[in-house]
Amino acid sequence: MAVRQPSQHYVPGLAKLYSGWEEFAYLLLRIAAGAILIPHGMQKLFGAFGGPGMGGFIGLLQKVGYPMPAVWGWLIALLEFGGGILLVIGLFTRPVALAVLIFMLEAARFHLGVGGFFWTARGNEYPLLFAAVALMLVIRGGGPYSADAKMGKEF
Repeated sequence: MAVRQPSQHYVPGLAKLYSGWEEFAYLLLRIAAGAILIPHGMQKLFGAFGGPGMGGFIGLLQKVGYPMPAVWGWLIALLEFGGGILLVIGLFTRPVALAVLIFMLEAARFHLGVGGFFWTARGNEYPLLFAAVALMLVIRGGGPYSADAKMGKEF
């Protein structure tokens, strides 16, 4: 197998900028993923940001035919809120990311039947992108700037 040579930059002056920020790119992605999930969970748990609250969310799941809507409602809301917080701090990153991945694949399946691909038509592009981010978190773990790394343990 050939050894891969470092790539040449189209704008060589940017190489130093890229290398200086490279170690933080993964941290920013993990924090962004968690920070996006948290308010979605707040909508469901607390009715924040114009959300339905748990009664409304469970009612929606029941209306669209999910079995055990109360169980799934609480699992989803707690995953989004609590799991989002855990991703931000990088604690139990892989199992949380795996749960998010499974959830986002189901959300993509559900939205495919509702609006096709584009999110503007309630499609599945957002859940698919979020699933890809979650898969990366499953593969890479919390990274060096995480509670997992500070404890010296991860799944």
